[in-house]
Amino acid sequence: MNVLRLDGFDAFVAIVRCGGFRAAAVERGVSSSALSQTINSLEEALGIRLLNRTTRSVSPTEAGQRLLDRLAPALADIRLAIAEVDELRDTPTGTLRINAPAPAVDHLLCPLVFDFMEIYRAVKIEIISDAAVIDIVEQGFDAGVRFGKQLAQDMIAVPLGPSLRYAIVASPDYLERRGTPETPHELVDHDCIRRRFPGGTLVTWRFTDGSEELDVTPEGRLTLNSAHNELQAALAGKGVAHVLDDYAKPHIESGLLVELLVGWRPSLPSWFLYYPNRRLPSAAMRAFLDYMKSYKWDATG
Repeated sequence: MNVLRLDGFDAFVAIVRCGGFRAAAVERGVSSSALSQTINSLEEALGIRLLNRTTRSVSPTEAGQRLLDRLAPALADIRLAIAEVDELRDTPTGTLRINAPAPAVDHLLCPLVFDFMEIYRAVKIEIISDAAVIDIVEQGFDAGVRFGKQLAQDMIAVPLGPSLRYAIVASPDYLERRGTPETPHELVDHDCIRRRFPGGTLVTWRFTDGSEELDVTPEGRLTLNSAHNELQAALAGKGVAHVLDDYAKPHIESGLLVELLVGWRPSLPSWFLYYPNRRLPSAAMRAFLDYMKSYKWDATG
């Protein structure tokens, strides 16, 4: 048998996890052709084909799947061993990969990470903006950001930033044409700009005036899956939008949007950054967690 290289096994796992050579190449910062050559060398050394390749998909062969079942936990142990050695470094190094929804990236992670990187110059950070609920361990992330209720039980969760506030907004032009709702019940007479999660469900708008709680499934002609696009639609006068206060505030202050139903705002939890409790955090991850806990969030605006 020819010489086997550990990076070849790691590349094989990455290709299967990412669903193809191109996505795995982007994740690893190499070319697809280089990754293909790595797998060709691995298959030649093993003397067996590991991947079924078509123009549209890549999947493991029976031999590849058996190898994958053994490799995944073995590589996790190797990463753990490296993390333990990494503890002895004076300066944290390495790469942190974080998966988070776009609003958390826009208003919390980016300001936090930009400042963190000024202090820890040997640490590289990759942030993937994604609203879908994923297995961060399986997908190769060090941490994820979600609401607390979406977290798996085997995760450690740390509050990320202040509590959230949603604003119900519409443009002055829209309100002049359609009138201003005084209670959530009146939203049935309006075009609401709806948002659909990656899993297919529609976002429910929650309200409370302190004595009454009300959940509204909005009705409207326009459905989107991006907070940025919801805001864009509201600014264009296409309806009533339900967006995070961080997105809406500048436009409310400028008069381009009007905030509605202010007395019905519910209190919401913060975002949570979470990471596996069964994995020893690397020195870089521990430095990031410590920095996050002491970060002055008011400075982000």
